[in-house]
Amino acid sequence: MLIITYNVNGLRSALSKDFLNWLKATNADIVCLQEIKCELEQIKVSDFEHLGYNYIYFHSAQKKGYSGVAILSKIKPLHIEIGCGIDKYDDEGRVIRCDFETFSLMNVYMPSGSSGEERQNFKFQWMNDFFAYIEGIKERYKELIVCGDFNICHESIDIHNPKSNANSSGFLPEERAWITKLLQLGFIDTFRDFNKEAHHYTWWSYRAGARKKNLGWRIDYFIASESLKNRISRTIILSEALHSDHCPVMLDMK
Repeated sequence: MLIITYNVNGLRSALSKDFLNWLKATNADIVCLQEIKCELEQIKVSDFEHLGYNYIYFHSAQKKGYSGVAILSKIKPLHIEIGCGIDKYDDEGRVIRCDFETFSLMNVYMPSGSSGEERQNFKFQWMNDFFAYIEGIKERYKELIVCGDFNICHESIDIHNPKSNANSSGFLPEERAWITKLLQLGFIDTFRDFNKEAHHYTWWSYRAGARKKNLGWRIDYFIASESLKNRISRTIILSEALHSDHCPVMLDMK
């Protein structure tokens, strides 16, 4: 089973960049999208159905053209949970979960704090609230995968210049410690479980040719319950996909 997570930075924009042909070539079973910036009615659902994605779930933000998450699946889920039950986050379309027979999959678009102090404080609130939320979910769903754009680099190896970014949103000590604390709940960072090397990133600024120079950040993750470790055969970054300022990450699971 192949699962992909991808912040597309606007699904309609990605579709204009040959996204459907790319999706067909990946032949993924489940695709989790973040920052879709649209509603289901604004896309041609049949295009995805022709590729076998007969189960499509959107959680769009109330604000038009902003945020939002979606799951496209070739496998029928047993249950779909839209949102996390906290209005200020659900209004921004940040969480969606599908439960399957042998695991649950949560797709998350975590807030960015890079626009200023107000949004950074919102992000800190999210971190506290989401941690409490995920503790409860993990108690109920023992085999859980959480994927998406976390908007946080965990370790120095995950960012191109850790020294100059030490005080940057997304690499603040509090944020990095939060990822550590999250993993200590009994999750593994599946990419790092396979790959300990530097210079593997999932987001690049559009400025100064950052992507060509590979001056990036690894902020898109698959974290999985430790009980799933033996079922996961690889997690890889698909850096050649060019539909967004992010690139997809793919997990291969038995």
